[in-house]
Amino acid sequence: MSGNSDGVVGTRTDTAAEGDGLRRSLGFRDLVVYGLLFIAPMAPVGVFGTLDAKSHGAVALVYVVATIAMAFTAFSYAQMVQVVPQAGSVFAYARAGLGDGPGFIAGWMAMLDYLLIPAVAYLFSGIAMEALVPSVSRWVWTAIAVLVTTALNLWGVRAAARVGFLVLAMEIVVLLVFIVSAIVVLAQDGAERDWLSPLTGDGSQGAFALSAVVGAVSVAVLSYLGFDAIASFAEEVTGGSAKVARAVLFCLALAGVLFIAQTYLVALLEPLSSAELAAEPGKQGSAFYDAVDSAVGDWLHDTVAVSKAIGAAFAALAGQAAAGRLLFAMARDRRLPRALSRTDSGTPRVALLCAAVVTMVAAVWAARRDDGMDHLVSVVDIGALTAFVLLHASVVGWFVVRRRGGAVSVSWWRHVLIPVLGVAITVAVIVEAAGSAQVVGLIWFAVGVAVLVLQGARRGES
Repeated sequence: MSGNSDGVVGTRTDTAAEGDGLRRSLGFRDLVVYGLLFIAPMAPVGVFGTLDAKSHGAVALVYVVATIAMAFTAFSYAQMVQVVPQAGSVFAYARAGLGDGPGFIAGWMAMLDYLLIPAVAYLFSGIAMEALVPSVSRWVWTAIAVLVTTALNLWGVRAAARVGFLVLAMEIVVLLVFIVSAIVVLAQDGAERDWLSPLTGDGSQGAFALSAVVGAVSVAVLSYLGFDAIASFAEEVTGGSAKVARAVLFCLALAGVLFIAQTYLVALLEPLSSAELAAEPGKQGSAFYDAVDSAVGDWLHDTVAVSKAIGAAFAALAGQAAAGRLLFAMARDRRLPRALSRTDSGTPRVALLCAAVVTMVAAVWAARRDDGMDHLVSVVDIGALTAFVLLHASVVGWFVVRRRGGAVSVSWWRHVLIPVLGVAITVAVIVEAAGSAQVVGLIWFAVGVAVLVLQGARRGES
């Protein structure tokens, strides 16, 4: 891989061919739009009840801790995107900091996340639309969402960002409507729980338990998956990679504030205690909506539901775009079929279509099964978390082991302490993950190692 005197790897790899570049057209706002679309401003809606039960009512504290935990990963992304400003994100970073083999494994594990998270979002959109229009099956709505967002991605990253901005604005407006409505209700009628309970626990399951909060954090961090997709657009941003680093950190911080605010307010409106939610798991999934219904009214419930249906489809749009860039980057480095590295007017349309086909098949398959959502969710998270471990290791590898920072001197807190803590936090989350997800992740990892060995053998023969 080529570099320059400042220790910054160029935006093209040594295997890149002429004409395979991406077009620079994205600004800071566009990057934040993609990141927030992927995360979704109201991501806690679906998991609020679960987190409230697990944390003994300290659900807002869970998101405070989760935001801090994910900040370590965001900081490592910010470090690496400035020295390896390439599409492919963690694949490019691990390849530069750790070597070709670990780089491939990082990309391979991230692929599991990037290809299937959009499928989960498409399915969520289909389920929400079926609830609003029961006469049309969820798999039809799911397929329509895939087709519409794929068309926007094929149109071009800039056009998709513009439409995505409008959708994101709608989601933010709905969230603000909820916040204002909740504040009005609390001012008029008071809170169902103690005002500090979202940070200290509601006491219904005994005294405050730090272990309960930590256990809930392992679920809450999954709400943030997607902010890292911003780094995938490093070759399409104007004004340098420092803008990407700022966007990653800003997006995580803004998402954290939004998550903490909405979970704090809805916890105060929740008529059921955390103990009651823990005793009745069937009520956990709808706990957010139920609290809004009882406190504000059905109109806000329906408004949030429509916003979530549209927002989920566009979260998938951002995920599909990131998946296309990952496939493009790995193909450009000859780790995937070369055809995936082709671009048309600066857009990796072949890679995008390939990603769309995979997500369409997975999403429609899941939409036709009652347990489809459980199957998808159980496998998507391990890929991202494993890739995060290799991301942190690549920071140490690039700046400390390989000493490729050039004019950038080694900082023991930025290049050692933060990545090491990031690895510890991420491994802890992996350990707390569901057993089925761990098994699928291990199988996918083993397949990736096998592919890597076969590629090495073929290159040795040539």
